[in-house]
Amino acid sequence: MAKDSRLKRFGLKGYNKPKRTPKHKTKSHVVLAKSGAKIKLIRFGQQGVSGAGKNPKTKAQKARRRSFKARHAKGIRKGVMSGSYWANKVKW
Repeated sequence: MAKDSRLKRFGLKGYNKPKRTPKHKTKSHVVLAKSGAKIKLIRFGQQGVSGAGKNPKTKAQKARRRSFKARHAKGIRKGVMSGSYWANKVKW
């Protein structure tokens, strides 16, 4: 099976491996998601905004993290083919 040309075009190491895109005007990351035979390019994350991280320290960070996860819960459940899943995994 031939490699997907999008891997080289976007400078990705492989499928389901997110990469920062500092020069993109709106999105902070890109990933070439693969689930079974389906392949999809997903851009996710707001440029210049960091999540609260995996271990938020302040009360405000904890509230931001909870709000994000509640707001995007449906998309996160969809799995690797959704931007919400990748934003949750990488930024939150």
